[in-house]
Amino acid sequence: MTLTDVAIPQPGDPRPGELRGLLGVPDGEGPFVPLVVLHEAFGVDDAMRDHLERLTRLGYLVLMPDLYSRGGARRCLVATFRALRRGTGAAFDDIESARATLRARADTTEHVGVVGFCMGGGFALLLAGRGGFGAASVNYGMLPADLDDTLDGACPIVGSYGSRDRSLRGAAPRLDAALAARGIEHDVVEYPDAGHAFLNERPSGPALLRVIMRPVMGPGRRPVEAEDAWQRIDAFFRRTLA
Repeated sequence: MTLTDVAIPQPGDPRPGELRGLLGVPDGEGPFVPLVVLHEAFGVDDAMRDHLERLTRLGYLVLMPDLYSRGGARRCLVATFRALRRGTGAAFDDIESARATLRARADTTEHVGVVGFCMGGGFALLLAGRGGFGAASVNYGMLPADLDDTLDGACPIVGSYGSRDRSLRGAAPRLDAALAARGIEHDVVEYPDAGHAFLNERPSGPALLRVIMRPVMGPGRRPVEAEDAWQRIDAFFRRTLA
């Protein structure tokens, strides 16, 4: 497999700067199932690169757009979260550009999946109901205020949450119930001993901020729960995107 920093084309986009991304291509000739991977609030750091590498080794062709590449995390963070809350904005355009780039490749299959972590999980959930993606993996992503409208016509969703993440208390059962009520194929699990970002193999974000957030977000990596979640994600995508 190879991981490569790439520029993601954005035809007709008048905004200055270049949309950067990280592309993972498995060994072999394909065709490969394509996935757009959406990073957490701390951007494309080592923890996110670990996720991209894992998915590539599983045989997926993956592209992670850097939603902060046009101005840096400090300037873009507010705008990106604003887009997440409003459901519209430049971040959605960037994600669509990543999806279109994968669809245009000759070595990918027809249906594109989306995987999101933390902030990216919130985007993945919003995108699940907008068409364009064949399945979505939502990992400790915030639920929108208009969850019912968001899920109308949504693609299949696999979700993973931690009970010890106080910032998302009740999110998993609420999401599970809403998907079940609409007959949408789904697999939502809340792990009792896990907190926020339990899939990360290494810490992300500033050390001081991690200490401050720990009482609210809960413990970090949980190897057993993480492995189970990855197996569920892989099985779900193989079933819905193949």
